[in-house]
Amino acid sequence: MAKLLIRANGPLAGTIPVHGAKNAVLPIMAASLLTDEPMTIEGVPQVKDVASMIQLFDHLGIKTRLSEDRLEMQRVRAGETTAPYELVSQMRASICVLGPLLARYHRAKVSMPGGCVIGPRPIDLHLKGLQALGAVTSIEHGYIVATTPQLRGCSVHLAGAFGSSVLATGNTLMAATLAEGVTFIEHAACEPEVVDLANCLIAMGAKIKGHGSPVIRVEGVEKLHGTRHHIIPDRIETGTLMIAAAIAGGEVRIQRACPEHLGAVIDKLIETGVSIEKSNGSICVRSNRKLQAVDLTTLPFPGFPTDLQAQMMALLSVAKGVSVLTERVYPERFMHISELNRMGASITREGASAIIKGVDRLSGAPVTAPDLRASAALMIAGMVADNQTELTGLEHLDRGYEHLEQKLTQLGADIRRVGL
Repeated sequence: MAKLLIRANGPLAGTIPVHGAKNAVLPIMAASLLTDEPMTIEGVPQVKDVASMIQLFDHLGIKTRLSEDRLEMQRVRAGETTAPYELVSQMRASICVLGPLLARYHRAKVSMPGGCVIGPRPIDLHLKGLQALGAVTSIEHGYIVATTPQLRGCSVHLAGAFGSSVLATGNTLMAATLAEGVTFIEHAACEPEVVDLANCLIAMGAKIKGHGSPVIRVEGVEKLHGTRHHIIPDRIETGTLMIAAAIAGGEVRIQRACPEHLGAVIDKLIETGVSIEKSNGSICVRSNRKLQAVDLTTLPFPGFPTDLQAQMMALLSVAKGVSVLTERVYPERFMHISELNRMGASITREGASAIIKGVDRLSGAPVTAPDLRASAALMIAGMVADNQTELTGLEHLDRGYEHLEQKLTQLGADIRRVGL
């Protein structure tokens, strides 16, 4: 079994680039189902989720060629509209093939999605968007089945119990590009990954306005064509590296970053006592490790991202004072609390909030990552813990980060991967 052996090794220093956004590339890969023409995607991170999507696309008749960070895609076989359990169960983002398959072939059968266990993530908004466009949907033997004689433009409100949904917005957006008439998606997700998807669809010939705002207007077209698209920087990888630099101390410059995608994160890190310098395409983090407690709440963009909640909790566990961290996107996303407490943190949960009493030091311990972002949080905690931390559950880490431990090691961290 593979594991990371992590020891404290003092401050970090140096310059490191970030890769393209994992959460942007997967829906954009799905957009290739809307055309028979070649697609080229650049800035593709080499993570397990991308590899899983490539396997799914081979089944759906899309030939792919991945060379470093460039992915070339083209349909070589038409008509396959079923995304089977053994492929879809590996990650939740695979549900984003539902809208494109339905729009192109008027039928789709997609297994209920898998991915990290971070609490309930219902598919009701996906179905609501497609049903508003004219689809008839059902759940049969663990599969979502959707059919339609023709999708038609509509007005649909995609607000959920905990706000907007990035993947549901993407699914509805992609389906609407080939629907007859005009579609208005209200309470659409405003995340940069949705904007990146819309920009790619526009380059393919779609007529979209308002992306990045709560109301997106889509005028359906008869067909889309291929294009070349470069993925935006991964704001979650960027934020993870920023938090790692803040907790370990030192000075780290992160290149190929997009500061405007991380406003809430930058504000909170400054509030903890970290110095941050923003420039065009880079972020410099300076920290003396004299961190102060802060209160924060995760929210849809432009709020503090839920995908950085666990990493920030690791930081606050060694900040002076008491912090209150409230999770408003996935209220059950607290499985990492018990593992951080195994390392000497003092964290208690009260409903959708975690009460974090900063401690002077953490202590190394065997810990297991329960999900993707928790794996990064536990790695970061191990970087400032006494003695050695052994982190298992690396299948989660590898789903969303390209060689994160190697990047941190280049900056001075003491992290070794051992085992298979």
